Amino acid sequence: MGRNNIHHNRDKNTQKLPQVPKNLKSDGLDVEYSSELADQEDIEAQARANAADRRAHNRRL
Repeated sequence: MGRNNIHHNRDKNTQKLPQVPKNLKSDGLDVEYSSELADQEDIEAQARANAADRRAHNRRL
């Protein structure tokens, strides 16, 4: 014999997670950068970060 439909309905009353609008989502980059105040190490780090971003983007494609 099969089970009753009561067993299938017991988990339907769960709360859903709230959805965040796209305009409230951030990309995780909240660092202020000023090219006027950057030294040579900052410029090299920026170039390495940009190269890493390009490699990661090409890997996903």
